[in-house]
Amino acid sequence: MAEATNTTKTADFDAIVVGGGFAGIYMVHRLRNLMGMTVRAYEAGSGIGGTWFWNRYPGARCDIQSMEYSYQFSEELQQEWEWSERFATQPEILKYANHVAERFDLMKDIQLNTPVASTIYDDATALWTVTTASGEVKTARFVVMATGCLSSANLPNIKGRDSFKGDTYHTGKWPHEGVDFTGKRVAVIGTGSSAIQSIPLIAQQAKHLTVFQRTASFTVPAHNQPLDPEFVRDFKSRYKEIRTHNWQQPFGQDFGSFGESALKISETERNDIYEKQWQKGGLSFMGTFDDLMFDRVANETAAEFIRTKIRGIVQDPAVADALAPRQIVGCKRLCVDTGFYDTFNRPNVTLVPLDNNPLEEITATGVRTGKGLVEVDVVVFATGFDAMTGAVSKIDVRGTGGRTLQDKWAEGPKTYLGLATAGFPNMFFVTGPGSPSVLSNMLPSIEQHVEWIAECIDHVSTHQGRTIEALPESEETWVHHVNDVAHTTLYPNCNSWYLGANVPGKVRVFMPYIGVNTYVDKCRDVVAKGYEGFRIAR
Repeated sequence: MAEATNTTKTADFDAIVVGGGFAGIYMVHRLRNLMGMTVRAYEAGSGIGGTWFWNRYPGARCDIQSMEYSYQFSEELQQEWEWSERFATQPEILKYANHVAERFDLMKDIQLNTPVASTIYDDATALWTVTTASGEVKTARFVVMATGCLSSANLPNIKGRDSFKGDTYHTGKWPHEGVDFTGKRVAVIGTGSSAIQSIPLIAQQAKHLTVFQRTASFTVPAHNQPLDPEFVRDFKSRYKEIRTHNWQQPFGQDFGSFGESALKISETERNDIYEKQWQKGGLSFMGTFDDLMFDRVANETAAEFIRTKIRGIVQDPAVADALAPRQIVGCKRLCVDTGFYDTFNRPNVTLVPLDNNPLEEITATGVRTGKGLVEVDVVVFATGFDAMTGAVSKIDVRGTGGRTLQDKWAEGPKTYLGLATAGFPNMFFVTGPGSPSVLSNMLPSIEQHVEWIAECIDHVSTHQGRTIEALPESEETWVHHVNDVAHTTLYPNCNSWYLGANVPGKVRVFMPYIGVNTYVDKCRDVVAKGYEGFRIAR
């Protein structure tokens, strides 16, 4: 007991939080305002917001409806904040994050412009030493990695990339002052979510836009619109009921379903239902039938419906065919767009498929494929992220015996519940690999993780615990379970960033856990059994 007490007194803080996005700011609130702990959060950016601070590309918008993409820990906050649109824009989401930080007086414990260089555990003192890029050194009993799932931009290693004489941008690190493409010849490399959102707006400005597509992505219309005040009043009056219901859903929100199977009704009836979902807009399309991510034949009915839509929108049959994905719909994250396919009918837009025409290099003046050089003034890399693990892997994290996290995860990330990893005592991850994270509504998932971590820290502290650490055998069992669950579905059947397949050299392991409802039950059960699967040292 004395040893634990002394350890607490010698630390600069009870806890250090790495990251100032939605996870980091809520972690500060829980630890300081509700538990009375000393806490410091370090954020690399010049402002809070995480993903929504960096991703300022044209058209950046959430694909979860704004009324549900929000914190629920404060009823007053839920009632007072007013969203303006069905799917909130990046500026509005960032404004919301800053409102929360101001409302709960969080900024005094968040240090901006401070990337973390290393986080090293001392076996003798059971303290973590956190060193920033500028050389500041602080210690803490607990460290929480709130580094985000989609916060480490993936810049492809294309031959000649640095030789280009024009301007280059990555959608994940967009200039805060914006970019004017007027009169410019622009190349966009990639057709994932950020490209699908930005391409229609870039095309409206650019003299000419050339889109280089490696793999076509499925996207459905957002049908975004201003929120109706009566809808908002009704929604707010039922917030508790809606949130409770959503926790029982596999993806943490209610997509709705028109039936158990897409294959038990006629093609005409099925397509009529798909059309209703298409007109409704948004990710709920994947909830049309319960078997779309379990039965390949059922999935193909949805995929072909979208392909037919593409052929009906895009006027050039060859372009339409190139934009029509061949893979399973949903095994790569379904995108939500505004006018994406229509954009390819514009005379100033050209699609360059790369499947039989590989991108060879970037030169001083443009982008070269097997069919020749396309000269451009600007290159936009819409190439996504080193998802789930990229941000934390950039930090020198060392646990017991000096073992690095990079070494521990060399064969793929291993965690218990996505919350902790064996050999790294008193360290926690928010929405880490092995949790529902990106296959859920991220804001509620962040809240659930932060609250679990906060309660765990409180339990250890009030019971005179020195450390808490995931057991290796619990971790191994969980990693196998995560992948066993994934392989009952169609998700692992294409090269997605869920597997890390978009990053060359990254070990391919399916990282998110499928099933918010079962995951939350498991987390509760672990606590009810005295933190089963963890070792608490006195």
